[in-house]
Amino acid sequence: MHYVVNKPRIGLFIDTQNLYHSARDLMERTVNFETILNSAREGRELVHAIAYTVEKEGEGTARPFIYKLSALGYKVRRMNLTLHHVAEGGRPIYEGNWDMGIVADMFRLLEYMDVVVLGSGDGDFTDIVEVLQERGKRVEVVAFREHTAQKLVDAADRFIHLPDIEDALMPARHRPVAATPE
Repeated sequence: MHYVVNKPRIGLFIDTQNLYHSARDLMERTVNFETILNSAREGRELVHAIAYTVEKEGEGTARPFIYKLSALGYKVRRMNLTLHHVAEGGRPIYEGNWDMGIVADMFRLLEYMDVVVLGSGDGDFTDIVEVLQERGKRVEVVAFREHTAQKLVDAADRFIHLPDIEDALMPARHRPVAATPE
């Protein structure tokens, strides 16, 4: 007799800017997106993994990062930053926000997923978490507790503090120590 065991189907939606800035600001580290992908799909069937990125138009600095995400198996969605306003002193303030794009993708893929894994601590996602749950989906949030809105933690079926995932952060870069004159 053979038994068919269906694994839960998951969709992984990563707000790379949210996780990047949290890792940098809190721990002076970078996120290991491969580890997050592997952790999310452990024991489950990965349906989609999408990473959302922003970049300044004409700058090629994000290309290696985008290539790496693609090589890992993420579908990468890119957005150019737009000039929001110019601050005092003439410093440009740019804006790039994927929130509505992430929500739209979650809804587009709804029928193909049992579990939605969101990589972001942005409280703006609380409403979509509740809508997904109303439609029978389990929602897990992976982010930094210190930078995650309490209402998002409360709404999620499971909250995972990103540093609790083994190897979820890249090793800290050691900065050369300046020699002291004798």
